[in-house]
Amino acid sequence: MGILRTDKISGLETPTAVTGSVVFDGTGDYLDATVEVLSANNFTFEMWINTSDTSTGYLTVFEYGQHNSSSNGIICQVRNTGGVTGIYTRNGTTDTSGAGISSPYPIKVGEWNHIAITRDGTTVRLHVNGIYTGSGTWSKDFTATDLRIASARYLSGEHFDGYISNFRMLKGTALYGSADFTVPSHELEVIGDTLLLCCNNPDSAGAEATGKTITVNGDAAASTFSPGLTRDFTSGTQFEGVTTFDTQGYFVPPSGTTEQRGRGRGILYGGYRYNPNANQKLIEYIQISSGGNAQKFGDIDVVRYGSAGVSSPTRGVFLGGADPVTNDMDFITIATEGNPVDFGNATASFRNGASLSNGVRGVVAGKFTPSTVGTIDYITIAALGDAQDFGDLSLSRHSASAACSNTRGVIAGGYKSPAARDVIDYITIASTGNATDFGDLSVARAAMSDQTVCSETRGLFGGGTEPAVSTVIDFVTIASTGNAQDFGDILVASAGKGGLSNKIRGIFAGGYTPSPTTSVNTIEYVTIASTGNAQDFGDTAIRKALPGTCSDSHGGIS
Repeated sequence: MGILRTDKISGLETPTAVTGSVVFDGTGDYLDATVEVLSANNFTFEMWINTSDTSTGYLTVFEYGQHNSSSNGIICQVRNTGGVTGIYTRNGTTDTSGAGISSPYPIKVGEWNHIAITRDGTTVRLHVNGIYTGSGTWSKDFTATDLRIASARYLSGEHFDGYISNFRMLKGTALYGSADFTVPSHELEVIGDTLLLCCNNPDSAGAEATGKTITVNGDAAASTFSPGLTRDFTSGTQFEGVTTFDTQGYFVPPSGTTEQRGRGRGILYGGYRYNPNANQKLIEYIQISSGGNAQKFGDIDVVRYGSAGVSSPTRGVFLGGADPVTNDMDFITIATEGNPVDFGNATASFRNGASLSNGVRGVVAGKFTPSTVGTIDYITIAALGDAQDFGDLSLSRHSASAACSNTRGVIAGGYKSPAARDVIDYITIASTGNATDFGDLSVARAAMSDQTVCSETRGLFGGGTEPAVSTVIDFVTIASTGNAQDFGDILVASAGKGGLSNKIRGIFAGGYTPSPTTSVNTIEYVTIASTGNAQDFGDTAIRKALPGTCSDSHGGIS
């Protein structure tokens, strides 16, 4: 038996806010520095900003080179069009072939916002508060050595008004990819390819961590006001992967990454309430592995039901819905609470599509437009933009149910006048093309659990109408083909339930009951790998049917 000894394993000191910032008054304050040439290398710029006013012009966060002059350059600004952040690169005054990205995600006025700009190969990306907001292409070399913070070199009067903290510039590393990420909670540090790290000392506006000289201009001043970052006390011996311990000690470190241990949240997006009839704006969430009542996540800006939800481990996207029927697509960051942000547009306005995802691509199959169509759309979850055509179902229908592994999607049942259908189709998610026959449901049904309830191997479809409201739960083995088999029954006979899952537990939430039509607020769960009847989980805050749903850990997500 070995003994591991260290003074600090995971931070025995109390983490405290330690970083500062530099405050700029918007009337000529800025910092100048000379850095290495970025050339054609990958890079990362990141920082926190806090401004109380975005309505009076363009506020320049930084400019490297002169983006509108004779040399190549890049500029980041907070613009006066709703407080969105834009970045622009340009090769000289006449070449407009560089990347120009405007984020649809507004910064939070009077609060700290994390901004990250990266280049990976020829792709320049922008993240605002950890949310990936877009990309552009920049293939030319950067030739400058001059960096200005809080003011533009080429354009006069576009000074930053507010605070900048923990400004870091890296050469050779695109620190963040195309997915959303969790914003750092610790102060930024010098890592191997750091060119500059400043705006983090509460005593000196010109302090810089790599030894470079910062020239302070105007009244720029150090401040103790900061994003509340803490010093990272967790450095030391690091265990990677899944590690097992043979020990008689009192403490065993948990296995898996922080992201893997923290996942397991399900989202209920909007819905429809019968008796009294009312559309809903409320977004709720649950922790799938536990039980209990749903909690408020945020609000949609308009009432919505029948939206189709797809997801990655970090982002949920909701496509379409009613009422009225729309082609809007919105997204959320699943691990946080808040209101959705615009993503793009579906190929047509619709509601009641069956949705599935493999963590990279989201797919919606079959729609009510208000005619019945069998088209299949797809999106790339990490990239904002409009949906694209995937193919068609074998039978046009709406109000079907879906399940998936990370390679295959299965679409079951649905309605095509004059009756519910028992057909099951499948698709290969990473490709495009028309769906192929898989088998049949045990009972023809529509309006089952309308989004993904699945492990990596098994998909479940619960409730629905035949046209009578059903309690039946069917299951299929996703990698095979064949008819569905009986799993058990849901507790409350209902249709229009919201379905979601992690890889172990399936959830059926809400729905509507037989005549007189009434929505319910019950949440039920099953263990996907077994068979049997559903059990009580908790309740939604209000009765709802046809909510959009997604989770960060269902069987299609690695």
